[in-house]
Amino acid sequence: MPSPAPPTELLPWERAVVLLSCVLSALGSGLLVATHALWPDLRSRARRLLLFLSLTDLLSAASYFYGVLQDFAGSSWDCVLQGALSTFANTSSFFWTVAIAFYLYLSIVRAARGPSTDHLLWAFHLISWGVPLAITVAAVSLKKIGYDASDVSVGWCWINLEAEDRVLWMLLTGKLWEMLAYVLLPLLYLLVRKHINRAHQALSEYRPIWEGRQLQRGSSAMADKKLILIPLIFICLRVWSTVRFVLTLCGSPAVQSPVLVVLHGIGNTFQGGANCIMFVLCTRAVRTRLLSLCCCRCYPQPSTQSPPGAPAPRGMTESQDSGLIPKVPST
Repeated sequence: MPSPAPPTELLPWERAVVLLSCVLSALGSGLLVATHALWPDLRSRARRLLLFLSLTDLLSAASYFYGVLQDFAGSSWDCVLQGALSTFANTSSFFWTVAIAFYLYLSIVRAARGPSTDHLLWAFHLISWGVPLAITVAAVSLKKIGYDASDVSVGWCWINLEAEDRVLWMLLTGKLWEMLAYVLLPLLYLLVRKHINRAHQALSEYRPIWEGRQLQRGSSAMADKKLILIPLIFICLRVWSTVRFVLTLCGSPAVQSPVLVVLHGIGNTFQGGANCIMFVLCTRAVRTRLLSLCCCRCYPQPSTQSPPGAPAPRGMTESQDSGLIPKVPST
């Protein structure tokens, strides 16, 4: 492997942009967690998976924030700790992202129901937490995590570039799973979208993902757009990290390009913000509840007691409208 390019110097404005991206991602992930806590009727199985993804993105944003803020110059103890946390969170995020896509595929295309989906959720937990944890513990134990001169990061610590087998560990601690996600996510969402297109007449039976009890053309079109946007956004955010990884392997000085550095920093840190935009701000049922909550806090109104037996307001009876897929009755 060629010698790596000289260390990439992180400019103040680059650091500020990446720190802002970390903050926005943490806020977005926190908002996703808050919606899950505030409204129990929105806790569909798929939204529970999204909750775990949000937790990993929150940890990832926090660890990256510390790394960029410190701008390490060597493999200190906090550099190793930050590198271990970000490695675990980042790798786990890949697994949970693919798990959500796989769950949607099984639920919509394969019509998976009942106890089999519960067993599948346990498998997701075992793989999405266990594999990243095992990889991270091994990397720390073998002293592979450390200072990387920002050539394959943007100020944070990851795999020590002085390690002889650094390429292998870069693949194991992120890049291998990232590249697999590039393939699996578009494939799974393409299969889901093709199934929906073939079964427009039966969409009311599935009521997948994001909008309304009555599947109308508008909500169906929105669902189709999101099925395209989910893998597209993931790839657009993560591809810059892959580009700099390849440039580092080639020993190219282009790895220090300010544009690439900033895009890499935003791509690795903004996943939580992107998920918030997709599944909160662009999801009508959740957005409506948030706006109602904010309006009630800003402009409190005297409470009016409904007569006994009166139906609850529509906003309080929507149980699974904002779920990624509907809650499936148990058998």
